[in-house]
Amino acid sequence: MRNFNYNEIKNNLWDSEILGLVSAIYKYQGKQELFLKQRPEELNRLIEIAKIQSTEASNEIEGIVTTSTRLRELVEEKTTPRNRNEQEIAGYRDVLNIIHENFDVIPISKNYILQMHKMLYSHMNNPMAGQTKNVQNYISATYPDGHTEVLFTPLSPLETPNALEKICDEYNVIVGNMEVDPLIAIPIFIHDFLCIHPFNDGNGRMSRLLTTLLLYRSEFYVGKYISLEAIIAKNKSEYYTSLNIAGKGWHDEKEDNIPFIKYLLGIILSAYQAFEDRFSIVEEKIPALEMVRKATYQKLGRFTKQDIRELCPTLSVSSIELALRKLISEGEIKREGSGRAINYVRLK
Repeated sequence: MRNFNYNEIKNNLWDSEILGLVSAIYKYQGKQELFLKQRPEELNRLIEIAKIQSTEASNEIEGIVTTSTRLRELVEEKTTPRNRNEQEIAGYRDVLNIIHENFDVIPISKNYILQMHKMLYSHMNNPMAGQTKNVQNYISATYPDGHTEVLFTPLSPLETPNALEKICDEYNVIVGNMEVDPLIAIPIFIHDFLCIHPFNDGNGRMSRLLTTLLLYRSEFYVGKYISLEAIIAKNKSEYYTSLNIAGKGWHDEKEDNIPFIKYLLGIILSAYQAFEDRFSIVEEKIPALEMVRKATYQKLGRFTKQDIRELCPTLSVSSIELALRKLISEGEIKREGSGRAINYVRLK
């Protein structure tokens, strides 16, 4: 079986791109701490939006979907699941809520990961909920001509429990002793978790929940306000490409995990940048029209009403719609399409 020795990570020499990403994230982390002290009321609205987006995006990556209205009601716990998809969505919501509210008392251990997995399936009858896999799983790709190719073979069911326990122990040692920067250790842990692929189902969603938990425990709170899962979903092809490259040679401990480290650090940095963009709009007490106008200046190309809602979390939907109509009538933006396909474009 592969030998997980995270102690060796501290001997690695990282290239300038990785060091630059780490440095930039720390800079934004410090700025976020200042923002949080200035306008806590407005930022609470960002938390609500991020929870909805995270639940939607992480499940949608796996093909688990429902309507926007039902999703919002499920996340806000105003309804109960009607089908399997909604049961899985409700389970993700529950785990995400636990992480948001209790991250500081959730240790990184095999048993706690199993508990989170059990909660992920708490709204449905899944006999393997909270248990590591009992059959060999494979990571495959299906091509347009219909043929399927195995891209990676994870660890066997027999090897999985010990491997999951091992990466938790190794991570806790190097981060607890401050031997390796958590921004380096987190992507390595998540990559190993995905290569182990410890469950029959739910590995992708669990990896994203664990990413959020690990970041919170190391005081990187951006995921509370900006959905990391939504950014990953927008960059899904890069996500799978970086995993595929980093997985080669993994069983023989000859993998190059740098592509995945860079990918995940890029996602975290993008989230911090998005947070600053949104805060720059809500920090001033300005009329709704000016707030929406300011938000449209931050969008390149086409944008949607939802894009503006994300940038203006303190405004109601009706206020945003009214402001958009006003900007159209003044010739600042134009509307394209109809129904759900409506987009807007700045004219000046």
